[in-house]
Amino acid sequence: MQRQIGGRRIDAIQLRSPFLVRTFEPKLDTAVGRRIVWALEDDLFLVIHLMIADRFHWKKTDTRPTWKIDLAAFYFDSGRRLLTEAGSKKRASLHVVDGESGLAYHDPGDLEVLEADLDAFTEVLKRRNCTLKRALTDPRLFSGIGNAYSDEILHAARLSPVKWTSRLSDEEVASLYAVIRSILTDWCTQLQAEGAFPEKVTAFRPEMAVHGRYGKPCPVCATAVREIAYASNETNYYPRCQIKGKVLADRQLSRMLKDDWPKTIEDLEAHRGLTSPDDA
Repeated sequence: MQRQIGGRRIDAIQLRSPFLVRTFEPKLDTAVGRRIVWALEDDLFLVIHLMIADRFHWKKTDTRPTWKIDLAAFYFDSGRRLLTEAGSKKRASLHVVDGESGLAYHDPGDLEVLEADLDAFTEVLKRRNCTLKRALTDPRLFSGIGNAYSDEILHAARLSPVKWTSRLSDEEVASLYAVIRSILTDWCTQLQAEGAFPEKVTAFRPEMAVHGRYGKPCPVCATAVREIAYASNETNYYPRCQIKGKVLADRQLSRMLKDDWPKTIEDLEAHRGLTSPDDA
């Protein structure tokens, strides 16, 4: 996005959905004519919250937005940036904010791990007792991790997604901190090297070790990826690498199966008659 619109002036904004803009003052059209430097010049900010189904698309200058999925169109002399939402729940939001004080209101107080030392990371991680998966995906605790990268991080750190933060040893916390920095740095480098702003879902990529690979074998232990689902989030993990062969209880399936729910990989394979990880 920086390469395409950084420093360029917004020539026009076309709002396609009345549900998108969540502020009344300043008006959205006050952004027209100002140049983008991630924030707008003259201390005006557009705070856009992209949800799972939301995307930015870079289109040619003659592209016309459609009513079906386009929420807004930002016009530049070199092209058009379209904000789309494929879902029907209208969760995307745009706030027009005037000044640094107004921008601070939208700051959830999360920690940017790439800019923090180990002590700061440890303090935030153990601020409240919860599972590692929940801690890493909570935007009020950590910035820029989310569902997909939390799976990759926990696999690389060989940690269970349901391990409580209060039960982590100092060595595990230090290892987790190092892995987060490594995973995020590597993926930032890779995505930036691809050049164009990603228009497709970046949460599922063939280079990922565990996320989105349900049923596929681990490159380390050959155990099939398992999955647990809660609300709209899914957690992918390797039982042998991360949880010593245990199978985590899915809230819906385990309640339905009760005592028949397998507790280990061996139980699962015996229960289903599996012969290879690809059959999981």
